Amino acid sequence: MNRRQAAWISFGLLLVLCGVHAAAVATPVPTETGQVDSRNTEDAQVLEQIERDTESVLTGQHFSYDPTGRRDPFEPLIKTQKIGTEGKRPKGIAGMLISEIDLKGVVTDVDGLPAALFRGSDNRGYTIRVGDVVYDGRVISIDSGRGAVVFRQQVEDPRRIKPYRDVVKRLRPEQEEDDAESLMEEGT
Repeated sequence: MNRRQAAWISFGLLLVLCGVHAAAVATPVPTETGQVDSRNTEDAQVLEQIERDTESVLTGQHFSYDPTGRRDPFEPLIKTQKIGTEGKRPKGIAGMLISEIDLKGVVTDVDGLPAALFRGSDNRGYTIRVGDVVYDGRVISIDSGRGAVVFRQQVEDPRRIKPYRDVVKRLRPEQEEDDAESLMEEGT
């Protein structure tokens, strides 16, 4: 006997026991004062409703799902990313998505550290350095020689091994894909 057959047999026995219990409870029992206890009749009604629901599930008229230890099958596999706090996004570059900002220049500051110049979705200019955070990611490297910035974007995709992906923004998008791969290797 396999597990499925054992489950159906135990389910059938449970139904029989519920029926026996419902029949015993359905009989109104007078109390010492001679009144019928309303709690017993309510219990009987609840058991009858459970029995009707069980029959509708078995006949295919109704659907039931026991999520014990499993994910909800109706929830999408790929969820939209919600980073930060619920509600409004922060102001400035910290509240903009990686896809909403455009790289306009890559410079080196007085200390010799690279910085990137971006135009945000609000048409304002912003300076970003390695480690700065935008709404859905973080800057992991800036290459002033190649004119590229690599972002690490947080992704909730159960099919991916890593919970992130690296996004490269370039000044000159016609550069080869080999540049992107070498930038990602240097950034990690």
